[in-house]
Amino acid sequence: MENQPANPGEALWRGRLSATERASLRAQPELEMEVRLTAALGKIPDAPVPSNFTARVRDAIALEEKQAVRTRRHWNWRALLPRVAVTAAVVFFAGLTLRQHELARRTTLARNVALVAGSQPLPSVDALKNFDAIQRMSQPRADEELLTLMQ
Repeated sequence: MENQPANPGEALWRGRLSATERASLRAQPELEMEVRLTAALGKIPDAPVPSNFTARVRDAIALEEKQAVRTRRHWNWRALLPRVAVTAAVVFFAGLTLRQHELARRTTLARNVALVAGSQPLPSVDALKNFDAIQRMSQPRADEELLTLMQ
């Protein structure tokens, strides 16, 4: 009894039951259908298998593995397309937001320049004619008299 499976249904599927065990299983209503099914399947003759069956199965497995590797290498457009669309939408809205921010900044700068330009009067024409001379006068230069006295 040590080699007997714990599940009587599994023992039935494996076909290792004696006649007395089968009779006891037929008494169980939940396994009666399985007993009849196993008996019916036992009457079916084995299907003829070609001599190169194992080689054909191995070739089919190798082909499936190659196809799996090939599909992993190629782009999966169904997964990639939504990601590209979402990325494009994010970039578009980020660019639009940046443009609006830059436009608002430039508008503020233009208003400030207009306020400063309107609040101060324009310099006179004489001041603009002598601009170079006035600019030179405003640059600091050394007092030569003081320098000679210090030496």
